[in-house]
Amino acid sequence: MSRAILIVLDSFGLGAAPDAADFGDVGADTFGHILQAAEQGGADNSERQGPLNIPNMNKLGLQAAHQNYISGEEVSDDYQGLYGVAAEKSRGKDTPSGHWEMAGLPVLFDWGYFPETVPCFPKALTDTLIKECNLSGILGNCHASGTEIIERLGDEHVATGKPIFYTSADSVLQIAAHEEHFGLERLYNLCMAARKHVDELNIGRVIARPFIGTSGNYNRTPNRKDLAVPPHAPTLLDIMSKEGRPVISVGKIGDIFAHRGTGEVIKAAGNMALVDTTLSAMERLPDGGLVFTNLVDFDQSYGHRRDVSGYAQALEEFDARLPEIISSMKADDILILSADHGCDPTWQGTDHTREVVPVIAYGQRLAPRALGTRDTFADIGQSIAKHLNIEPLEAGTSFLEGA
Repeated sequence: MSRAILIVLDSFGLGAAPDAADFGDVGADTFGHILQAAEQGGADNSERQGPLNIPNMNKLGLQAAHQNYISGEEVSDDYQGLYGVAAEKSRGKDTPSGHWEMAGLPVLFDWGYFPETVPCFPKALTDTLIKECNLSGILGNCHASGTEIIERLGDEHVATGKPIFYTSADSVLQIAAHEEHFGLERLYNLCMAARKHVDELNIGRVIARPFIGTSGNYNRTPNRKDLAVPPHAPTLLDIMSKEGRPVISVGKIGDIFAHRGTGEVIKAAGNMALVDTTLSAMERLPDGGLVFTNLVDFDQSYGHRRDVSGYAQALEEFDARLPEIISSMKADDILILSADHGCDPTWQGTDHTREVVPVIAYGQRLAPRALGTRDTFADIGQSIAKHLNIEPLEAGTSFLEGA
C-alpha cells in the first residue's frame, strides 16, 4: 500500500493569483522576486550571496512551473516530477484557509477581521479579558509586525505585566508575553480565554507569542501556540482518522486543524529540525499513512520580516535536504511540495500576499509532466486521497493519471 508526504513551504508563493487585485497584491511574486534579488546581487545581509541555488527542487520542475505561470511559455525540458501551480478558492489569504483547502475544504465564507484603527479590538472584548484574567491592562491594541511590536513594547510589558495584543490582515488575535516575567502557562490560559470570546466575531485564530530576553534583545521562542477554530466540515484528515489511517502532523499542523484528525503531533524549532522530524516520521509511517509537515520559518522568520536573503538561504537549506527526503521514500510513496499562501519579502507592509502556490509531486511510479494551473488547492488533497485509495473528497480534482 502507498504512503503520502505533504510538505508545506509556508508562504512560498509563485506569483500573483488571478484575483490578486481584490487583495491589493497585483505584482506580488515571492519566488520571482527572491530569484531576481539573488541574480542582481541585492542581498540584504552578508551571509548569502549569488544566484539562488536550488537544483533539487528545480529538477522536479519548480522553476519551470513558475516560468510557465508567469510568462505562459511552454516548458519542454525533462523534469523528474509533476509540476504546476494552484490558485486558491478560499476567500482569505490566511494560514487555516490555505491548509484546510489543501485538505479538501475550501473556506467559502468570510472570516471576521479587526479594523486598522487604534485601538483595533472591541472594548467589550478587552475589558472582559482584563477582568476575567486579572490583568492590569493591555498594550498594543493595533495592527503590527510581531517582532516590531515586541521590540517596541517589550520593556513596558516587563515593567507593567501588561500583555501585548496585536493583529494583522489575517483573521487573528495575537498575544505576546515574556515567558519568565509573565509566565508561559498564564499566556496560554489568557489565549484560551480569548479564543472563547472571539468565536462570536468569527476570528480564525488566537496565537500565543511567547518571547524571552532582555531590553534590546528580545527573541520569540518555539513555544508558540495557535488556537484555531475547527474546520467547518470534514477534511482529508477527518476521513483518514475515520478509516483508522495513520497521520503524523509535523510543526503547527495540529494547531491549524484544531487537532481534529491530525493524529500524532510533533513540534520542533526551525525548518531544519522540522525536516529532521519529517524524516524520522517517514521511517515509521505505516502503509496507507500521511506525514503532513509545515515549515513555518519561510513565513514567520523571512516573509513577514521582509528578509529576502534569509528567505533565499532558507530555500537553499531545504533544497539541500530534499535528496534525503526522496531517498527515504518507498517505491509507492508520493511526495508533494506546496504552500498555503504567499508572503513576498519585497512587498509593501508585512502581511501575506495573494499568490498561486507550487504543486510539485514526485514518486518513483509517477510519470513526470506539467500540471498547468490548478483551480483550487483542494486538488492536492484529492490527489492524496486517490493515491491512498481513500473515498473522494467533496472538492478538488486529482492530478494523478487515471483520475
